[in-house]
Amino acid sequence: MRILIIEDDVEAAEAMQRGLTEAGHEAAHAADGEAGLKSAQAGEYDVLIVDRMMPKMDGVQVVETLRREGDNTPVLFLSALGEVGDRVTGLQAGGDDYLVKPYAFAELIARVEALARRRETGSVATLLRVGDLEMDLIGRTVHRQGKEIDLQPREFQLLEFMMRHAGQSVTRTMLLEKVWEYHFDPQTNVIDVHISRLRSKIDKGFDRAMLQTVRGAGYRLDP
Repeated sequence: MRILIIEDDVEAAEAMQRGLTEAGHEAAHAADGEAGLKSAQAGEYDVLIVDRMMPKMDGVQVVETLRREGDNTPVLFLSALGEVGDRVTGLQAGGDDYLVKPYAFAELIARVEALARRRETGSVATLLRVGDLEMDLIGRTVHRQGKEIDLQPREFQLLEFMMRHAGQSVTRTMLLEKVWEYHFDPQTNVIDVHISRLRSKIDKGFDRAMLQTVRGAGYRLDP
């Protein structure tokens, strides 16, 4: 499970990251509201842990912005503000749960995992967005900066996988297994050919290249 922690208390965030990693999850951290909003907009996360009071943009503003943009990623608010009115404000802004500081870490883990389960049994996201690149999984369309990009079925599958792992290095083995469903290396340049074609379609004519080659590792879609 991928979790984004938006928390200006660096020490508290690092402790959460360690605990979540030990529990088998992947946790990223943003140190203020603006950075957290950008990270949430650019990545694909299963749960957001958002502090209420932060510099630059508070947690309520972050969540309200995401909800206006159609992002329904489950949100757990953390706050020292524990009055009923404070909790109601957080939930009305689009939060799914609210945990008052100080809290037991076991409870935080339980609440995060409960939110993730709720999402899995609920509606499935049909729109992926990484930077200015958008993919509609129902309409099977891809747009960048409003311009439609025509992809072949395999290119669409490849881009979908890259978008779901935006910002991460994706290896050739991962692509062979998840996109081509090969559990062996066919010793061909099939991946290189498709990556080259995909790069020419989503990057050519735009001011910034998103599909990057990571030397010695594989590829990364840079949000």
